[in-house]
Amino acid sequence: MSEPPHAPHGAVFHLPRALRSLVEFFRLEAAGGITLIAAAALALAIANSPWVHQYAAVRDMTIQLGTGEVRLAKPLLLWVNDGLMAIFFLLVALEIKRETLSGQLAGRERLILPLVCACAGVAVPALFFIALNHDDPGAMRGWAVPTATDIAFALGVLALLGPRVPVGMKLLLSTIAVVDDLIAIVIIALFYSHGLSLPAVGLAAAVLAAMALLNRRRVLALWPYLLLGLVLWVCVLKSGVHATLAGVATGLMIPHVDPRNAISDEVEHSPLETLEHALHPWVAFAILPVFAFLNAGLPLGGLRAEDALAMLPLGIALGLVLGKPIGIVGAAWAMRALGWARFPAGMDGRAMLGLGMLCGIGFTMSLFIASLAYAERWRYDESVLGVLGASLIAAVLGGLWLRAVLPPRVPAPAAEERTSAIPDGPERE
Repeated sequence: MSEPPHAPHGAVFHLPRALRSLVEFFRLEAAGGITLIAAAALALAIANSPWVHQYAAVRDMTIQLGTGEVRLAKPLLLWVNDGLMAIFFLLVALEIKRETLSGQLAGRERLILPLVCACAGVAVPALFFIALNHDDPGAMRGWAVPTATDIAFALGVLALLGPRVPVGMKLLLSTIAVVDDLIAIVIIALFYSHGLSLPAVGLAAAVLAAMALLNRRRVLALWPYLLLGLVLWVCVLKSGVHATLAGVATGLMIPHVDPRNAISDEVEHSPLETLEHALHPWVAFAILPVFAFLNAGLPLGGLRAEDALAMLPLGIALGLVLGKPIGIVGAAWAMRALGWARFPAGMDGRAMLGLGMLCGIGFTMSLFIASLAYAERWRYDESVLGVLGASLIAAVLGGLWLRAVLPPRVPAPAAEERTSAIPDGPERE
């Protein structure tokens, strides 16, 4: 076979316009949030179309892996929520570990403001929900639904505002979201695990011990950790603890090489950051959109106006739209008044209020917690209604408020500091 002709030296090849536009889209800071919105909108459209039965059939389709005694059979929806979302939580854990050792969470002075804001931003929405639903034990299982911020949508809205958004606001929002995710992980472990199997827990502990031994012996190859992580996922799945926590545990065991945590002087790149960079585009543009598509399909045909005012969706909506900004902004103002923390450069009280509004966007983690809290389909549908409505209101109000209060700025020629990239896609340092 003859070899293809070599390109002349210095020749430039141009991508087709459609492909070039697609590449540019994935480079957008808001691309992750836009993809999530598109997936959720598509799910809503199909769930309210003649194809709703096909949509339900795909979501409930049983997929079996393994043979004989070693066999897992689950609907597609649970494979996504228990399996693919474990990869999302793996990425969350990687980011938390990196930020704690060498990033925005390294050092008390950096951590104090987002830590207090995130804790208040979890507690106050939960209180709103409890106040409206304390008489309904079934609804109370979802008290944690309005406590989480969807960083994909929130950073996506900030990106749409352009250069008027100060870097400090992006960093504070992303750091609050990282702490928020950590709190959500603890909540899931404590309140949404059931029916513990001690043998499976013992096997999971043995796998974790093996990972810790690898880390202690300075094993920097990724494949042993990932292989053990897969075994850990099966053990945790069978243990009664939610399977996504296996992703968290695996992420925290991946070694991180940086000046403060040097494992080997010969390694130039951290295994943790290598895996983090590799997972980002898959999570942002595949896993989270698939999760949104399968979980956001809410039939709206039978809904009435008073359904949105039922205590369950109203508790979620008020928790996100009011509870989040009250908790976060109140904590930030209190910290500044006491002299314990300062607002980031370029932010005043009005900008902080806008940031608090955006933190009321609670899509991904809120839907995930709702899927754990409610086995009854009607309760889950009510929670989806509350989450989607509140997230839309928070995004619109927060975006319009920040556009009004943030002064226009000229784009800086230098690259801005990196923000949390769980939702943003492949453009990371």
